Amino acid sequence: MSSSPGLFIDIGRKAKDLLYKDYAQQPPFHLRYQNFDCCFDLACQVEDIVPGLQTVFRFTIPDSGKVELRFLHNYIGITSGIELKAFSSDTTGLDTKLKAKRPSESGFDPFVNFSGVIGSKLFSLGGEVAFDVSDQTIAKYKAGLSFNSDFLIASLTLNDRNTLRASYYKAVNPQNRTAIAAELKYGFSNNGKTTFAVGGQRALFPSTLVKARMDTNGKVGALIQQDILKKFYLTISGEVDFRDMNRLPKVGFSMALVP
Repeated sequence: MSSSPGLFIDIGRKAKDLLYKDYAQQPPFHLRYQNFDCCFDLACQVEDIVPGLQTVFRFTIPDSGKVELRFLHNYIGITSGIELKAFSSDTTGLDTKLKAKRPSESGFDPFVNFSGVIGSKLFSLGGEVAFDVSDQTIAKYKAGLSFNSDFLIASLTLNDRNTLRASYYKAVNPQNRTAIAAELKYGFSNNGKTTFAVGGQRALFPSTLVKARMDTNGKVGALIQQDILKKFYLTISGEVDFRDMNRLPKVGFSMALVP
């Protein structure tokens, strides 16, 4: 499967991971006590059930769970899965129809996801669609294309006909994991708002990685990640929004075990 284009989630993934992964961010629903937020993310992947077929289980406690089948073959990559997402217990502002649909204060909405990619390792294009079983409506749809080479990775994605996102990733020095990434995002429904983000990373030591990023919204972030034991990572991150009048920094701490 050397010519496999990968999956739809792989389009623009390296740039997105460099710019956003492991920073002080939380999902919409998480445990909170005063100023302390936390969540627990567990993922498991079973490979080669049959040649090219994988199963992925992922749970983000307390807000979501997902089971997905992935099939990779020459020039094609397909995924199909079921996901449960928690909806907010605060029904203030919801319309009458939505309140009637959700008489309880909390619960989970089921979604069915499907994505497909065709192409090769050099060039690929594909799409993704999610169906809300409760509403019987299409919850999201995306399309994207990617160009991958040894010297750069470029991608272009369209989300729900609302946001156009172009990204760029370049590995400067693979030996010390030095890389740079940039992202340009244009919102069609938000008065044409354009956001540009740029970031970089470098391994100071084989077990120590530092990353930094900034964007045109005035947000600046940085993190340091340490490999304490084999496959066990500790990350400390921080972010400041310079457009915020208080300019209070957001600090995050995470632990990850990657078998």
